[in-house]
Amino acid sequence: MTDLIKQEQRDGVLTLTIDRPDKLNALTNAMYTRLADWIFAADEDDSIRVVILTGGPNCFTSGNDLVDFLQEPPTHLDSPAFRLMRAVTHLQKPLIAAVCGAAIGIGTTLLLHCDQVLVTRNAKLRMPFVNIGLCPEFGASLLLPRLLGQARAARLLLLGEGLNGDEAVAWGLANEAFDDGAQCLEAANKIAQRFLAMPQQSLRQSRQLMKQDGMAELQATLREENTLFIQRLNTDEAKSALNALLNRSTDKNPPKGNQP
Repeated sequence: MTDLIKQEQRDGVLTLTIDRPDKLNALTNAMYTRLADWIFAADEDDSIRVVILTGGPNCFTSGNDLVDFLQEPPTHLDSPAFRLMRAVTHLQKPLIAAVCGAAIGIGTTLLLHCDQVLVTRNAKLRMPFVNIGLCPEFGASLLLPRLLGQARAARLLLLGEGLNGDEAVAWGLANEAFDDGAQCLEAANKIAQRFLAMPQQSLRQSRQLMKQDGMAELQATLREENTLFIQRLNTDEAKSALNALLNRSTDKNPPKGNQP
């Protein structure tokens, strides 16, 4: 399972690539654990100055692997997906997301914590939590209304509507949209080089100043969301919706199951 997350370190840049194309880069507990381990380690490694997170040129991530998710759902606040959230929100170094294609569920909420988000025009950002009987995660219930306003946030979080790459840029969820994955990945590396060329202590202190006022509130929201998320998994409506989704995905050949 560890080879489903590839890592490359070069000249101060750590690139983490979700590499499970046959499952649309759906994330398992083992993959969450691996991502969290590398991000925590990157924060302690002075040779790493910038982190790029991508799913390659065709798909970012379609969210949780549904089979793995239902077999081993999160049951406590240190579950693998929640641990990844902690790693990302505590990272002291610039984080760049190169989003090509689908970014479903945590694939979108993760972007709210990145310093730069680059997308392809055919990107599909969507957070279908309510549709499957769950609740928002990764601080989205706090951050999206502040970023977009209540009405737009409700379209994404309550109605589960999606955005393409150009719409994500227009709404302020991404910085720039590109025609294809190769351009998107190249742009991410160029921005990483810009970060590398900056005075590093000044960069990190400035980044900390930008984030510190809301950190306590964000961490409290994460705890509240994650606690409720665990509770929601045990409700009849969530079980019904998730099982229906699983049945639809397993009817396909091969299954590509993942949504939450």
